[in-house]
Amino acid sequence: MAKKHDTGVMFERAAFIGIGHIGSSMALAMRRAGVVGSIIACDKSAAHRKTALKRKIVDEATADAGKAVKGADLVVIATPISTNGAIAKAIAPHLKQGAIVTDVGSVKQDVIAAVAPHIPKGVTFVPGHPLAGTEHSGPEAGFAELFDGRWTVLTPLPRTPAKAITKIATLWKRMGAKVDTMKPAHHDRVLAITSHLPHLCAFTVVGTATDLAEDLKQEVIQFSASGFRDFTRVAASDPIMWRDIFLSNKEAVLDILQRFTEDLAGMQKHIRRGDGAALEKMFTRTRAIRRGIIEAKQA
Repeated sequence: MAKKHDTGVMFERAAFIGIGHIGSSMALAMRRAGVVGSIIACDKSAAHRKTALKRKIVDEATADAGKAVKGADLVVIATPISTNGAIAKAIAPHLKQGAIVTDVGSVKQDVIAAVAPHIPKGVTFVPGHPLAGTEHSGPEAGFAELFDGRWTVLTPLPRTPAKAITKIATLWKRMGAKVDTMKPAHHDRVLAITSHLPHLCAFTVVGTATDLAEDLKQEVIQFSASGFRDFTRVAASDPIMWRDIFLSNKEAVLDILQRFTEDLAGMQKHIRRGDGAALEKMFTRTRAIRRGIIEAKQA
């Protein structure tokens, strides 16, 4: 959580392009922390705009991105990665001098390549990625505590002013998050291991279950053990968001996937040969990772 002496409004007006699960949670966390004066959201979904207003997540809502960013000190792009470039191009003529633009995308190299060329002189782009979220989507799924104790990674460009990086880092800290910085390529490789591969495995396992004969499929659902339930929770995540993530981080995901398939083949060999010692050694190693996650309070 933020320190008690961190007080006061940091941005008089914040604009969210996209007010889904992450965007709405950010807006609520910003309100809780008292870091923003007013909030406007742009979303193509009339239902999302209505919900965001009804829940008092935002003060205003519009379908016009240019109108949303006009006069905003902070602009948060919180839409599927494939839309980020077009959004940046659309809002560029309307951005206020001195404004900071940030994002929440799970892939950084592609987002930077798509967005940075459209950011006008006098406006700063600070790419970011909060490592938080649930399988739910939409503004009805937003909650202010989502980022408490979780990491947000910033991947600034070499030319990004230190003052802007510090301001966005402070914003996230006051919203309850812990903050680190990484180079974009390193971020994408780390996330390919810690997030993208696990999601791909979950989608695949649940997909395999759905391809089973109908009678067996019903038993899989009825007698789901905790492991399969966890896979279904992850596999229930936003399909458009994850489609974009895998396509945008293709090289890193394919590299990690190749290593995973080699390791999986090794596990097949151990099981086929009845090599209990090798299996136990692997399971002991992986158990230690879980303990480390718990100790780091990331469980």
